[in-house]
Amino acid sequence: MEPINEEDIKMYFYENRLKTFEGWPFDEDCSCTPENMARAGFIHTPSGNSPDIAMCFFCLKELEGWEPEDDPEKEHKSHSASCHFMALKKKVEDLTVEEFFKLQKERHKFIIVRCSGNTRHVDLLIDII
Repeated sequence: MEPINEEDIKMYFYENRLKTFEGWPFDEDCSCTPENMARAGFIHTPSGNSPDIAMCFFCLKELEGWEPEDDPEKEHKSHSASCHFMALKKKVEDLTVEEFFKLQKERHKFIIVRCSGNTRHVDLLIDII
């Protein structure tokens, strides 16, 4: 796993996440608009029979079965309370290089857990990397 690549960086920015919501089934007069979904860190990852799958680019939590009144930020926090992206206190553009690298380190932990399905020793592995 590369420490940083262009794809890693792209999704940190709202505009790039928003672009993924082409074909999103909820557009107006609801809480889960593409804008609110992207603001909450989600990217649109539809499948053939599930057009409303969204995944956090950071913690990789996938949610589907969205209802018009679902608040993306509340749903994200309730299903992935440990997502560091949701806990950010400032805009990505305002992070220092050190803060960004620490954040990216946390993101890599989510990726390793997702790929391995095992949470044991992830912190130790990340510290070695």
